[in-house]
Amino acid sequence: MFHELVPQLALSVPEGTASPCAHTLRHSFAVGTLLRWYRSGIDPGSRLLQLSTFLGHVNPASTAVYLTITTELLMEANRRFERWADPLIQAVTP
Repeated sequence: MFHELVPQLALSVPEGTASPCAHTLRHSFAVGTLLRWYRSGIDPGSRLLQLSTFLGHVNPASTAVYLTITTELLMEANRRFERWADPLIQAVTP
C-alpha cells in the first residue's frame, strides 16, 4: 500500500537521495519519539523497551538500527547531560 500511495504524493525527490520507503518512516518515528521524550523531560533509556515493543522488535538492541543520531537529538542529549553535570561542577568548583 505504501508503494502505491507514495507516487500519488508527487514528492520532489532531490538528486542523490532515495525515495521515501517504509524503513525511513520507521526511522523517523523512532528518532522523533526519542526527541519528544527528551524535550518532555522523560528519560529515553527508561522507555526504550516500550519503543521496541511498539515497533514490533524483540528488544531495544533490535531497535538500535532505527536510532541514528541527528543534530537535534544530540543537542537534546547534550542539554540533559549539562543539567545533570552542573550540580557536580558546582560542588567541586572552589
